[in-house]
Amino acid sequence: MSNFNTAYDDVFRTLLVDCRELIIPVVNEVFHTNYSGTERVVLHENEFFMRQQDGEEEKIVTDSSFAIVSFTGESKRYHLECQSSVDGSMLIRMYEYDSQLALQSGEMIQRSLVVRFPESAILYLRHNESIPKVFEIRIHTPNGSISYNVPTLKVQQYDIDTIFEKKLLFLIPFYIFTYEKQFSEINDNQEKLEALKSEYSMITKRLDKLVESCVINEYIKKTICEMSERVITKIAAKYESIRKEVTNIMGGKVLEYEAKTILRKGKTEAFLELVKDGLLSIEEAARRAEMTIEEFEKELHKA
Repeated sequence: MSNFNTAYDDVFRTLLVDCRELIIPVVNEVFHTNYSGTERVVLHENEFFMRQQDGEEEKIVTDSSFAIVSFTGESKRYHLECQSSVDGSMLIRMYEYDSQLALQSGEMIQRSLVVRFPESAILYLRHNESIPKVFEIRIHTPNGSISYNVPTLKVQQYDIDTIFEKKLLFLIPFYIFTYEKQFSEINDNQEKLEALKSEYSMITKRLDKLVESCVINEYIKKTICEMSERVITKIAAKYESIRKEVTNIMGGKVLEYEAKTILRKGKTEAFLELVKDGLLSIEEAARRAEMTIEEFEKELHKA
């Protein structure tokens, strides 16, 4: 089974790496947990190799593997996949990923191999009636059967007010999927296009208010807007009016100031640590830090 990535997977991973605190409200929503939002999110390795029947090894990259660590030190592992289409093989891949992630942290205790499966869920950007609220994976063993649930989150079911009320800012870049089936009509109807532009203008204003009230910082806001641009550019590639008008709103002019310079330095330092820990390639880190590979490597040697 081949592993494949999309532009939407890349946006998902970028948000998780660059604005990892935004994933906590999503976890609360999916798994009905009650994290405060100030816990520590620790990223785990999300690449591993699976041996195929022909003996070849296939590289598998999950969308996310992370733990949320409470103030008391209690840690719980999670695995979320971002799915842009309804795929009948998705649940098979979830089990493959989950079992590999469990093996990564497995340990021998006396004569037993102990593996702990992560809490897993699927974030659907598109869905149909065949997608339930919860999937079940059932495993039959010689000593009996066990099962675990894989809940789903359907982005198109969330309006923008709900997203802000529940602090699901992680979903904003994918909010445009709500309008996908109306693209043709919106693109050719100035009134509907203006309505869409007005909604996205309001989104940026609401993000500005969160920055002003110190709920998020300027960097998080800018990342949400940049990732929204990427998704809109991809999904509305054939609809020039929507693509140009909405991305202009989400782009905007960003002024340079001392706090942003300091934040960029901290961002680069964070990417350096991820590279050192083997969680991010130099090429990807350099891209996210808006540096050339040569510039990033120089910083890496200094660190």
